[in-house]
Amino acid sequence: MEDLQEKHTYPIGRFVPADTYTEQSLAAWIGSIRSIPLLLDYCIENLDEAQLNVPYREGGWNTIQVIHHIADSHMNAYIRLKLALTEDRPTITPYEEHLWAELPDVTDVPLNVSITLIHALHRRWTSMLMQMKEEDWTREYYHPGSKTYVPLWQMTNNYSWHGKHHAEQILSLRKRMGW
Repeated sequence: MEDLQEKHTYPIGRFVPADTYTEQSLAAWIGSIRSIPLLLDYCIENLDEAQLNVPYREGGWNTIQVIHHIADSHMNAYIRLKLALTEDRPTITPYEEHLWAELPDVTDVPLNVSITLIHALHRRWTSMLMQMKEEDWTREYYHPGSKTYVPLWQMTNNYSWHGKHHAEQILSLRKRMGW
């Protein structure tokens, strides 16, 4: 049962950070971030309200919560990027994602609002990423939750995984349910 829970929680596996980066890995990570909005469109295509409210695993979020979470998380990532590009090793503010998923905007705001937001956000985000200079990739922010300095190349690696991770949770649910 524990293996099944892990498989449903991390259908593409847990995030394994890269040790370093290359031009090719940066291009792949940026391409992944660029493609997430279209992948999410595909994930939710033709799902009805009842299907959108089914959790992807026991005790997990439903598809609506997952999509709103991606919007919240990726907005935070974009802000962290801009802070790190304009300040010297800024300290970012962590947030309680599980509490954000329970706030009224998640239940009251239609899903397509966050999908539209993700499309617009990823357009701006990838534009910034594609225009960064070599020295920008090693700029860092401080994450007080993990007590680590996070370079921007590593954040990009992480968020290229993050979007795919959540998309696969939805796609795996669809497959299991025969949708």
